Amino acid sequence: MANLKELKNRITSVTSTQKITKAMKMVAAAKLRHAEEAANAARPYAERMESMMVSLAAGLEGREGPRLLQGSGSDQKHLLIVATGERGLCGGFNSSIAKAGAKKADELIAAGKDVKILCVGKKGNDALKRKYGHLIIDLVDLSGSKRIGFGDAQPIAQRALSMFDNEEFDVCTLFYATFVSVLTQEVTEQQLIPASIPESSEETENDIDYDYEPEEEEILADLLPRNVSVQVYRALLENSASEQGARMSAMDNATRNAGDMIDKLTLQYNRERQAAITSELIEIISGAEAV
Repeated sequence: MANLKELKNRITSVTSTQKITKAMKMVAAAKLRHAEEAANAARPYAERMESMMVSLAAGLEGREGPRLLQGSGSDQKHLLIVATGERGLCGGFNSSIAKAGAKKADELIAAGKDVKILCVGKKGNDALKRKYGHLIIDLVDLSGSKRIGFGDAQPIAQRALSMFDNEEFDVCTLFYATFVSVLTQEVTEQQLIPASIPESSEETENDIDYDYEPEEEEILADLLPRNVSVQVYRALLENSASEQGARMSAMDNATRNAGDMIDKLTLQYNRERQAAITSELIEIISGAEAV
């Protein structure tokens, strides 16, 4: 009977866990809708900002551009911004981003580069501090933000820009997860500083040739710092949607696994109970026959 009691207690415990995971899945699904809408709304602006920089950079025609575009002339010192979530229970979302940042850090260290890490999110900091604690310069905690806003991205961007102006690094790389679907979140590595300008496409080259006033250098000098903030904001929104999608998927799997475990435990409980009843009946019949 002690075994039956243990099984019953375990069934009760797993059932309670299943209720929690099911509730967490529903909460994540509700948050995902808003996070996905915000991420989708930010993409066109960020992409248009990028195309504008491509056009302006093409118009320089060999002239020296702003330092944020040209860089410091060296790539010895690197800053890695690793953006993860503040909470767990979301599958491999946090660990995959942290692993990408750790892999980049290992490659740079092996090449003799100086590396600094700025963690955005507690989970990334927890994963990296064991091995790279001496490289982490700060942790940006966004747990107090109910919804990600541009105000959350600006301090991170300003910190990076200030460090670049003070020549604390030469190259800044941002790591985050791009939201594709509930089941798919792609870890993204994006160079923030100096600005990574993609090659002009044929469509861009065949577009109208604009005359800018003021000159391209002045516009880029004003646009590039804003672009850093925009790209960080976009990364935070993509991360938010990816985190909720990953949590929704993880909690759905956990709910189904809990259901399977309850079925197995219930079957085992019924077998044990039937065996106990049969054993008692045999004892009663044997006793009656003996009398």
